[in-house]
Amino acid sequence: MNNAIRHTWVVSVGLFITLFAALSIIQVGVTDELNANPNNVRQLYEDRGAPRGAITVDGTAIAESVPSDNSSFDYQRVYNAPELYSGITGTYSIANATGLERTLNEYLSGQSDSQFFDRIASVFTGDTMDGGQVELTLDGDLQQLAYDQIPDGTRGSIIVSEIATGDIKAMASKPSYDNNLLAVQDSSELVRNQEQLEADEDLRYTSRAISTTIAPGSTFKLIDLVAMLESGDYEPATVLENPNSITLPESSTELQNFERGICAQRPQAELSWIVAQSCNTPFAEAAMELGEDPIRESAEAFGWNSEDLEIPLEVATSAFPEDLSDAALAQSAIGQQSVTATPLQMNMVTSAIANGGTLMQPTLVDAIRGSDLQLLSTTEPEVLSDVTSEDVADEITEMMVGVVETGTATRAQTGSFDVAAKTGTAEIGDGTGEVNSWITGFAPADDPQYAVTVAYERIDYDTGSSLTAPGLLTMLEAAIE
Repeated sequence: MNNAIRHTWVVSVGLFITLFAALSIIQVGVTDELNANPNNVRQLYEDRGAPRGAITVDGTAIAESVPSDNSSFDYQRVYNAPELYSGITGTYSIANATGLERTLNEYLSGQSDSQFFDRIASVFTGDTMDGGQVELTLDGDLQQLAYDQIPDGTRGSIIVSEIATGDIKAMASKPSYDNNLLAVQDSSELVRNQEQLEADEDLRYTSRAISTTIAPGSTFKLIDLVAMLESGDYEPATVLENPNSITLPESSTELQNFERGICAQRPQAELSWIVAQSCNTPFAEAAMELGEDPIRESAEAFGWNSEDLEIPLEVATSAFPEDLSDAALAQSAIGQQSVTATPLQMNMVTSAIANGGTLMQPTLVDAIRGSDLQLLSTTEPEVLSDVTSEDVADEITEMMVGVVETGTATRAQTGSFDVAAKTGTAEIGDGTGEVNSWITGFAPADDPQYAVTVAYERIDYDTGSSLTAPGLLTMLEAAIE
């Protein structure tokens, strides 16, 4: 080989290596940086106009991509039955993604590691690659029923979960919205629609069941019961003092039993009767006797103060404070003061009690499939923690049955099966007379299958109490029967 040919060969190989290295850096090393560059309009149009995978319930798409009439985008994201699901699916728009559209974006867009070979195949075939399909645990009929149970004009949430698996079968809330208004492909129209939606100050883009943290009222007494029974100092038959009111330590604040209940009939009563009638003063006294640590540790075992919970939507943190005075602890023990909970959190408490003290990971996702429907991922039941013993859970279950049979939740009675439940009313304290109205429960009590939680924010007492127990029963009957 003469020198001229050798030099030409060396230069050619060098150029090839340089070109290969440059392409490798662009395709691998700085891909994310280039895609995220706000000046990369081509990537914006490619992403927002791509055929994302569907989100389905019972095999029917509630979010899907269809061919677009907009010449700038190939596909348009469309949401079916949006009022039922918008707080769950969220929206994929030219602005940003929310809800499951955001948390599961790598699958829906086809960019997950498990879809790597599909992407390679699409490069060689030249075909447009569809994103993965997300199949939810929700039951469409139960979701519709839950949504219909919540009156328009109220701030309410209903959750139904399967106790053995943690699968969420319904998670509805109002006010809701049409997320198609945010999936438009014109920025000016998007801004107008956002202003229209946000004129409603009660609107949440995420389901209130996981984004609202409010005082749980007497439903929090389930946490107290775990701490009390685990201490060994209390049993369902233990007789406790039940004064109609007590003066909290180092204060002039009076803590009273609910004036519209029947707690005043018995100055002393068994713990089981106190639970059924939801008397406040015995729980406040017990909390001060036990001290803060057992109550807080019991709450944290169920998920309070944890910022890690995802379903896979992000869940707001339910809060139980630290370093409480005795007066603050007494109020916290009845679900007031600065204690807050999401409806999902209270549903987790109920589910764990129904499950013999074992708390399951709640989830909305059943399976994820590739563009050719091959299974990419499936959700198996996962134990989060063992929050209490089976004996304690059984004793609490028996007392919750008493709440329905003779106590504050008699409107949840049915001749078909025994219901275990706990009601709650949390005062807002702003002079309006409004309350947070709660009920959480499960059935059948002797063979638990489903847990239901109903919560209404800032509602008058009579309206709230007329909605909660009947709503819980309606959902349990539909789920079981």
